[in-house]
Amino acid sequence: MITVGLTFDLKDDYRRLGYSEEAIAEFDTIETIEAIDENLRALGYHTVRIGNLFSAVHFLASDKRCDIVFNIAEGMHGIAREAQIPALLDAYQIPHVFSSASAMNLTLDKALTKMVIREAGIPTAPFTVIRHIKELNDVNLPFPLFVKPVAEGTSKGIDGYSLIDTREKLHSSCAFLLNAFHQPVLLETFLPGREFTVGIVGSGKKARALGVMEIVFNDACPDKIYSYSVKKEYEKYVTYRLANDKLAKQCAKLALAAWNEIDGKDAGRVDFRTDRNGVPNFVEVNPLAGLNPTYSDLPILARLSNYPYRELIGEIMQSALERAGIKEEANDESGYQTSHYSA
Repeated sequence: MITVGLTFDLKDDYRRLGYSEEAIAEFDTIETIEAIDENLRALGYHTVRIGNLFSAVHFLASDKRCDIVFNIAEGMHGIAREAQIPALLDAYQIPHVFSSASAMNLTLDKALTKMVIREAGIPTAPFTVIRHIKELNDVNLPFPLFVKPVAEGTSKGIDGYSLIDTREKLHSSCAFLLNAFHQPVLLETFLPGREFTVGIVGSGKKARALGVMEIVFNDACPDKIYSYSVKKEYEKYVTYRLANDKLAKQCAKLALAAWNEIDGKDAGRVDFRTDRNGVPNFVEVNPLAGLNPTYSDLPILARLSNYPYRELIGEIMQSALERAGIKEEANDESGYQTSHYSA
């Protein structure tokens, strides 16, 4: 039987350490961990809950091992934080689901990712990065602009102040973001059109678009941007719907090209928004997409596509096992109990 270690950042662990709700916004609830664990066991895997980076270090230093790791840990510190556990597992030659440390390191830096995507010929909005407020004097992008931290997820650092139509607002918003997030700020030409996210499953030539979901902003939604506050109350502010028109199909094709360009593995999401001419522009790629079965975008997209959550988890595992050359078959509904590891 294949033993799957689970690595994750649990919100409650960081609340106990005094971190704010926004600081831990990307992390997972116990309900998400239990959903993944329960479905892995139902698929016939033996699971071991390891926890965050520090628990993983202790786990490995204690000479404990597993066959493969289902890693959804986002990491707390540094722009390379999503790469920390994959890199640690690489050092111990333990395979893991989802993309490599190098892909994780690239994609959390949204500016570097846009450079790679632009070089590949995929449309993305003109952009620049500032590391100090004085650098705004050299910014010549036309208004309206959109600003956000260069390396955050879950739309952290995105809200009404992100949409910029004057130089005064540009200065105040960038000053706020530089001070609040302690990282460079990405400035992009604002994309005023339709917003899509494309779900991807698989790796390399076997990667496929699971579906294209359009985020439709309700009348109550302020500013019509998919912000941190909108995501927290998504049932009030947005409607999710599958899109299958010509534009959606174009997004799916571009998403697969972007996915392979960053060497994405097993599953993820690629986001697009159309410009004033209706052309879909790459926004960002998420190779570590949320997996809460109720409110994360990829499971929502799967649900709208009549693709059960368990099948999504199973396909992620099969993709990773195939890449790792692990051929042992899991047994359905094995009834094995989950092991718990305490650092």
